[in-house]
Amino acid sequence: MSKNNSYNKSEESHTIVDEMLDWGESFVFSLFIMLLIMIFAFKQIEVSGESMEETLLDGDRLLISNLFGSPKQGDVVVVNCKGLDKTIVKRVIATAGQTVVIDYANDTVSVDDKVIKEDYLSASSKNMKISVLFDSGYMIDKNCYKYVVPENCIFVLGDNRNNSTDSRFSSVGFVNLDDVMGTALFRIYPFDKMSKL
Repeated sequence: MSKNNSYNKSEESHTIVDEMLDWGESFVFSLFIMLLIMIFAFKQIEVSGESMEETLLDGDRLLISNLFGSPKQGDVVVVNCKGLDKTIVKRVIATAGQTVVIDYANDTVSVDDKVIKEDYLSASSKNMKISVLFDSGYMIDKNCYKYVVPENCIFVLGDNRNNSTDSRFSSVGFVNLDDVMGTALFRIYPFDKMSKL
């Protein structure tokens, strides 16, 4: 075997090793970046209580993020509720500047004079019982309450309307956007109920 052939083979194997090291380094770097994104951009939260039944159950785990802008009507959000001194999971009904009317006589929730379609509610939740009047809302008549959502706030309700402390109560009230920890994107546990929210 000539010196040239031996040198070429050695150089070739050196190149393959270098290439593999480059690939490995890129993979480790990519993995590190993905882990950073997962740690800082997404959080895992456990649902506590019955206020979001039948949509979410006590013990369900959610993947949440605040990367996708302010919450929109219909989003499920996780809120750091100072009035209750705990984290709560609720559905966004209205955003800043919108007017919510809850009509207990007809079991409807309207936003800006349009009754919202709430397919996510169970039959028992559609039959709402009158709740405590929130300080910033006012009574239209004895079965009807109106709330005007202030700037930088959202109005939230639980899907289990008769067992939910939400924006109808002064302990929660209008939720400031600064108190929203994130929007729920996926239910990740239990595994047989994994789903997009």
